[in-house]
Amino acid sequence: MQLLYYVRLTRANWIVILLTLLLSVGAALLVTAKTPPKYEATISMLVSGHDTDGSLAMAIQAGALSQQKVQSYANLLSSHRVVSQITESNNIGRVQGSIKAEAIPLTTLIRATVSDNDPERAARLANRLGSTFPRVINELERPTRSSPPTVKVTVVDQASVPKKPVSPRPMVNLMVAVLLGLLVAFASLILRDHLDTTIKTSEVLQRVSKTPLIGLIGYEKDGQRHPLILRHSGRSSRAEAFRAMRTNLQFTTIDQRPRSVVVTSCLAGDGKTSIAANLAIVLAQADWRVIVVDADLRRPRLAEYFGLEGAAGLTDVLIGAASLEDVTQNWGPPSLSVLASGQIPPNPSEILNSKGMRTLIGTLSENYDMVIIDTPPLLPVTDGAALAAICDSTLLVVRHGKTRWGHIVRAVETLSSINARVVGTVLNFVPVKGKEKYGYDKGYEADVTAPLPSVEVSV
Repeated sequence: MQLLYYVRLTRANWIVILLTLLLSVGAALLVTAKTPPKYEATISMLVSGHDTDGSLAMAIQAGALSQQKVQSYANLLSSHRVVSQITESNNIGRVQGSIKAEAIPLTTLIRATVSDNDPERAARLANRLGSTFPRVINELERPTRSSPPTVKVTVVDQASVPKKPVSPRPMVNLMVAVLLGLLVAFASLILRDHLDTTIKTSEVLQRVSKTPLIGLIGYEKDGQRHPLILRHSGRSSRAEAFRAMRTNLQFTTIDQRPRSVVVTSCLAGDGKTSIAANLAIVLAQADWRVIVVDADLRRPRLAEYFGLEGAAGLTDVLIGAASLEDVTQNWGPPSLSVLASGQIPPNPSEILNSKGMRTLIGTLSENYDMVIIDTPPLLPVTDGAALAAICDSTLLVVRHGKTRWGHIVRAVETLSSINARVVGTVLNFVPVKGKEKYGYDKGYEADVTAPLPSVEVSV
């Protein structure tokens, strides 16, 4: 499961990963180009005790003394006393930092390495160290000027001029940059994915909303200019998704078939109006007597989607200025009727929560097989909740990658508090991959029982 998660994360964010790798590799190449080359010259020296009489006991004692002294001598190699004798006084600090000495374990050997930007200078300083250090030890270990030293240091291997620099190492830097780039990219993507609470999968939506998924509507680039599923004679993948939504809605409500459905969302911009309009179309195509009502009295758009006149409609009926028959408009087949919003009132919530609205919904439910009501979003205003309380069922529209978990929880709690029946959710604007854009117009006849007119509305 974890492997599948990383594969999906990589597929969804491969551009980010690629850019991170390019930046890290570019930074590694820049650092490598700006870093001056460094060369190392190595010299080996042997520490041995001085055997005065040649006896075995003295030889053992001299060996033990050498092993005791070797670590101290390794530290002494970079001392001021030694370094001041191999370089100028103004370079002592730099040379001390360039000397690395180590005692080889279980031996009395000392390996000294001198690093420098100039290979010849590195070898020269190392050899000077090899000639100077034994003399300093001879001075320190001699009890008196006339007595022999107890320990002596002998150069084993002279330093040679290095041929290749030890740094920078382009391939190592490149490999480190790639690993760091991948680490940073995946760490940031995983962190962002865990902190991101927007809905991106149907499984998460069902778990958060605790309701079934009724529809999965794909994103189309020209969906805002052509919101209705009438292009290509209704043989698009988006049109097929609405037909599947129609089937799911029928089977979900098989025991208690609703006569009125409120289509709402958590926030504005989730595409609830296009969902309501297209759901009405596919139901009408199945020979249902459908009326779609624009109850969004704040930003009505339903009449604009259908290309109808919206100046007279719902509000005129509710205030008694017009009869229902006068303002109801037929669109396409006679089975699809549209009731526009009419004039925008100053008090939408009071009008929608009035007794007249309840009576109107009851009348429409008796005259039509399905009443679809487009309402304002739930969280900003209470209009949608007021209508959900007096209708048979509610359909909650969620926008992929925008609606958050908290929005859905608050919306569901609002609907539950008024005993509204949520029949399901619709995940809208779902990204569609190239291979998933199936051509329903090639070899498959669309499920259109009564073709609707090809009307395109620019919004």
